[in-house]
Amino acid sequence: MNNRIIIAGGNGFISRLLTESLVSGNNDIVVLTRSPGPAAQSIRQVRWDGRTLGDWARELDGASALINLAGRSVNCRYNERNRQEILESRVDSTRALGEAIARCSTPPRVWLNASTATIYKHTFDQPMDEATGIIGATPEAKDAFSIEVARAWEETLDKASTPATRKVAMRTAMVFAASKGGAYRVLRGLARWGLGGAVAGGRQFISWIHEADLCHSVQWLIDRDDFSGPVNLASPNPIPHREMMRIIRRECGVPFGLPATRRMLEAATFVHRTEAELIIKSRRVVPGRLLAAGFQFRLPRMEDAVREIESRL
Repeated sequence: MNNRIIIAGGNGFISRLLTESLVSGNNDIVVLTRSPGPAAQSIRQVRWDGRTLGDWARELDGASALINLAGRSVNCRYNERNRQEILESRVDSTRALGEAIARCSTPPRVWLNASTATIYKHTFDQPMDEATGIIGATPEAKDAFSIEVARAWEETLDKASTPATRKVAMRTAMVFAASKGGAYRVLRGLARWGLGGAVAGGRQFISWIHEADLCHSVQWLIDRDDFSGPVNLASPNPIPHREMMRIIRRECGVPFGLPATRRMLEAATFVHRTEAELIIKSRRVVPGRLLAAGFQFRLPRMEDAVREIESRL
């Protein structure tokens, strides 16, 4: 059986985690990237622009799976230019991949396309699963643009005409990992500098997933022929921000963390050229479909996830 897996947008934080995991599972990996480097292990890099059809499209023919993770980072100020790049980088790459699959004589069996757990409504009380979760913006969370992007991203995937290819929208939560470039290292740094207290009251829920469960769930979705549509990739145990920071402080051996008000947060995110929404939005997302299908999380509790990461740092 052909184990060639195509990863589009293969130079990001999540892309690197998945590439390492899938290579260790004896798959041949082809990474579609704007700036290809030399081949390493069973990884080959192929140039694409993320917008138009080109020679890269041949790589999809006969592949076992396609994983699209392309998209400009949202860790920036949402000015007009950045908003346009964030939206277009996701929609254009998804549309181009759909057109490439439509031209394949032997299309990939499955297409996993990135999406985001941010698609759900800002909430403190109602857990949001795929069946009952409410999709929509909340002025308090300042998330209207993020919801617009998430909707357009998934609509582009839905519209792609790929009758022989199963499509999954991965609504991924914050990924906790030991490697640089992810949210955990930032949160850990704040805790160690004594700044790891509750932010904006700390009631807002954090949806998250440990890197091992992310990689395990992606392989599981590739292998399961009966899964399509949106799937929440998140731990079954989202927790309030203040509780998350308490766990990180404890595991890092830091007894105290200075809290920050919402006004302080907005000033800090302005200085660091990012957006307060990434912290203040309450995401209480749960993996309803994975749990119903019997998926077994390896590190579903944040205490265990943080301890495991700290053991490697």
